[in-house]
Amino acid sequence: MLATAWLVARLAPARGIDPLRAAAFVALNPLVLVHVIGGPHNDAFAVLLTTLGIAALLSARETEAGAALVAAAAVKSSAAVALPFALLGARNRGPTGRNVKASLTFRPVGGVVMGGLAMLVAIGVAAYAGFGWGWVHAFALAGQNQGHTSHLSLPTTTARILGVGKDPARAAFLVLYALLVAWLLVWTYRGADWLRATAWATTGLLLATSWLLPWYLLWPLPTAALSRDRPLKLLLLALTAYQLGARIPL
Repeated sequence: MLATAWLVARLAPARGIDPLRAAAFVALNPLVLVHVIGGPHNDAFAVLLTTLGIAALLSARETEAGAALVAAAAVKSSAAVALPFALLGARNRGPTGRNVKASLTFRPVGGVVMGGLAMLVAIGVAAYAGFGWGWVHAFALAGQNQGHTSHLSLPTTTARILGVGKDPARAAFLVLYALLVAWLLVWTYRGADWLRATAWATTGLLLATSWLLPWYLLWPLPTAALSRDRPLKLLLLALTAYQLGARIPL
């Protein structure tokens, strides 16, 4: 978490953001202090790798960015949300203009893809060496988690308030999330800030999942801290306050 906060502070000035406030927004979140720093969760490693990927892409090191983002998704599948937005961010930063060949525009994208593929192969080889084909079952486990519900997730809370079944509420939230991601991808494709879109997509995942644990709040904090989006930050603070009673004896 110290490394992530330091990276966010280093990236903040170029984004027009106070570095101390950006680092504090990430590292001093109450749920981070209690559940991530005080708990054995791999979310901290996934978010650190994601932040390294963001730093690499912002400094035009696309190959390293792709490798870091894929490694983050290997640690925690939720980190994969950043990948399509990073690809669009690399595309939008590529050369443009009538006299520039179209292939040049996609060179940054190719760097992200090649770095990601190289890391994917390396992880696959290491996983096979350590576990044979048993590691493939991890994908099924990630899917099974969505069959669970936590008491303070938004779909479960909505179902409880409205007196409807959990499955219809969960399905409705997932449909809304799919629409949000589709809109954010189009928005980013048209030139919007890919970091801001990533922050909203990750926050939307927290709102849509029926299996919401308090330490998951860490996921969008670095991108939100760098997003220059006040409503998003206020939403995350409200979600933090809502989750304070989850697994913390108050």
